[in-house]
Amino acid sequence: MDDLEKKPGFLTGGKVTRREVLKTGVIAAAGLTVLPAVIAACGGSSATPAPAVKVGSNHSDASELSGMQAIDAAFATATGVTPTLNTVDHDTFQDQINNYLGGTPDDVFTWFSGFRMRFFASKGLATAIDDVWSQAGVSSNFTAGFTGSVTGNDNHIYGIPVDYYPWCVFYRKSVWAAKNYQIPADWTSFLALCKQMQTDGLTPIAFSDKDGWPAMGTFDILDLRLNGYDYHVNLMTGANGVKWTDAQVTKVFQTWAQIVPFYTNGYAGLTWQQACDTLVQKTSGMFFLGLFMTGEVATVDSTAVDDIDFFPWPNMGASYDAEKALDAPIDIWMMSANSKTLQQNMATAQQYLAFWAKGTTQVLMYKANNGFIPTASDADTSVYDVLTQKAVTIVSSANKITQFMDRDSRPDFAGANGMQSFLLTFLNAPTADTTQLQGQIQAFWDALPAYNATPNGTFNPVPATPTPAAS
Repeated sequence: MDDLEKKPGFLTGGKVTRREVLKTGVIAAAGLTVLPAVIAACGGSSATPAPAVKVGSNHSDASELSGMQAIDAAFATATGVTPTLNTVDHDTFQDQINNYLGGTPDDVFTWFSGFRMRFFASKGLATAIDDVWSQAGVSSNFTAGFTGSVTGNDNHIYGIPVDYYPWCVFYRKSVWAAKNYQIPADWTSFLALCKQMQTDGLTPIAFSDKDGWPAMGTFDILDLRLNGYDYHVNLMTGANGVKWTDAQVTKVFQTWAQIVPFYTNGYAGLTWQQACDTLVQKTSGMFFLGLFMTGEVATVDSTAVDDIDFFPWPNMGASYDAEKALDAPIDIWMMSANSKTLQQNMATAQQYLAFWAKGTTQVLMYKANNGFIPTASDADTSVYDVLTQKAVTIVSSANKITQFMDRDSRPDFAGANGMQSFLLTFLNAPTADTTQLQGQIQAFWDALPAYNATPNGTFNPVPATPTPAAS
């Protein structure tokens, strides 16, 4: 993964983010103590009596942590085994995942499907779970698309798909009703709406990039809609002669530049939660992110949840509008390869993963944060709220679906020293000529060490994403 994933972690009263390290170039700052990798330490010592199953999680937000606690309590009731839960905030978990999996990881851990799963499986840092997948009621509980999302390059199964969420444009219904705003059907209407919101004293688009990854969602949707699914997938994997220096990529940046003036001031220093809060506070008009953002809304103001609505990205006037493509990432649970306790905990670790394959388990997380739509076919859809039902419909009607830039491409390309940095460079000067920037991106890609994702030396294509209506 990126270089930060090979460096020590940080731990004091505050957290140095990958964005801050990237900007300042420092490894330690005043008042901060440099420690061994944060999540690598979560695995504990092999000298300590091992618990029945050790769980590594990035579900640190209040709603997600509540869901994890409910699920672990249900597992304890069902099996008599109480999991040991190690929770690390999302960004630190992602930044330190390489050290974590290569050091003393927990028995099982939450991660991402697609290329990111296959990347670690191919490096021998994950354990195949075919035996779990073959258990009664496990594999049969998922569509072919979900199965593909957890299948490695060696055709073994490496994960349990547990939820997905589409990226859409969110807004508050009361604000739009008061201003008589209408959902924009195309790019021209979208730009006109942004201008009107600005005139009305609103920040048209809540935006943040301190976390590094939110900007990727905007690149994804513009590339998908302007250049099509096939081009985007090839760009993410460097396949079929597609290059970052292509005119098609230039067009994406030029189009993106048209909406940057409508972004939140100081977005480079804001987390996605802070950007989301401006929508809750009615100071911004729109917010483009994954459905999981509703968990933050509920945390900040539970009364605002019923006032949230969303729409898919507007048409761009290209022939690819018909694909209705969008990002709808799938989250999974995996089994590590280097856990010091895995062999003695294997039976309960397998039970834990099988437990997550149940619709009843996934619904517990959904009830804690309704931005995570269950993947299991036996999930009780009667508990879905209006937003979830709408999200399922939107994803089901999409003809092409991707996972997300940092899941569809190499981790060492998408990280803080790669695309996160390059996109921030673009955002700092969106109207500048991007020729040099595109050349730097391509040079960075070309300099990466060889990685054969398949036996014949090619990258696997992005697996087909499921039709969620079947979930």
